[in-house]
Amino acid sequence: MSDDAKSREGLTIQILGRDFRVACPEGEEKQLQSSVEYVNRRMKELRDTGKVNGNERIAIMAALNIAHEFLAQKPAKGSSSVDGADIRRRIAAMQETLDTALAADQDKLF
Repeated sequence: MSDDAKSREGLTIQILGRDFRVACPEGEEKQLQSSVEYVNRRMKELRDTGKVNGNERIAIMAALNIAHEFLAQKPAKGSSSVDGADIRRRIAAMQETLDTALAADQDKLF
């Protein structure tokens, strides 16, 4: 079978007991399988709570939860993921260490 035919056929995955055919670039099968396992686990968790009924609703709620987790980990557009106050504290501590070290060495120089 040619590589082109393989890419058109894709892979069969299973989510909530249903099989789906999906395209997958060559070499990304393991990453796809990890994604499938994660989505399947999250959907099962939602289903098992009994609060969400129907596979379509479960899929939508899982997608929203996963998107929320993803976006919560990313810094907001235009903002920095760096904690400015923490950096200032660290710089002040380094300056103090340098001042102490330089003061001790100054006595030896003169």
